[in-house]
Order: sequence, then C-alpha cells, then structure tokens
Amino acid sequence: MENVVIRELQTLEDILEAYPVMRELRTHLNEQSYLDLVKEAREEDSYKMVALYDQDNIVAVVGFKPMITLYYGRFVWVCDLVTSQTMRSKGYGEKLLFYVHEWAKLNDYECVALSSGLQREGAHRFYESKMNYNKVSYVFKMDLE
Repeated sequence: MENVVIRELQTLEDILEAYPVMRELRTHLNEQSYLDLVKEAREEDSYKMVALYDQDNIVAVVGFKPMITLYYGRFVWVCDLVTSQTMRSKGYGEKLLFYVHEWAKLNDYECVALSSGLQREGAHRFYESKMNYNKVSYVFKMDLE
C-alpha cells in the first residue's frame, strides 16, 4: 500500500472520476443524477466525498456529512462507503473509515454512525468485527409518492 493516497474530492471532475466506483454501491444513479445529488449535498448539507487512490486510480470512496441530533449529539454520518469489487479485502474501506474518524475528532464530533442495507452481510461483519461499530438501531424508510 505504498502508493495509496487519500484525498477529498473538490472539483466536479474529481467527483465524476469517482462515479464508476460509487455506482457499484449506488446502482440506481446515472452519471447526471449522481453529479446533481453530490453537488446539492455539498452545497446544502456539508457533504464531503473522499477517495482512496492506489497507483493513481480511485479504488474506494466515502461520502459523509456532519450532523447534530438529540439522539447522537454532534456526529458524522457516513452516507456512502464503497470499495471497487476487484479491490476489496485490502484494507481500503478501513483506511477511509479511519480518515472519517480522524476528521470527526479534529472537528469536535462525538461519534460516527452509518446504516447498511439488510442484504450486505459482509459489510455488517466488517463494521462490527473489524471496525468495532455497534448495532444500535434499525433504519426505517417510507417512499413518498
């Protein structure tokens, strides 16, 4: 992992470069809806997107935002975390989560939280066993017409 670099994606070109990896997780988004949502989330919701590069190629991406709720207090919500299918189990997701943890500490946030789809059992094992996250709730959703 000597050629691994982590950096925040600032420009639309950088964000577009991350689309092929992000699409592995967010399969419902086409390129334009992805760009529109990232742009709006950055402008309206303090969303940050960070990529892990190996050999100058993006192999993993995390999107997160600072939040405040009565339940968690001041915390960082991990909205998206994905490592390219061909590059999994190399520690890239762990490195990106550590980046988020450090960002949260440096900015005086108390914890990091995320949700994970019910079908993503491998991800659940990663969060609980490898990253020491606690399962504290279920997330419920209702689509509005």
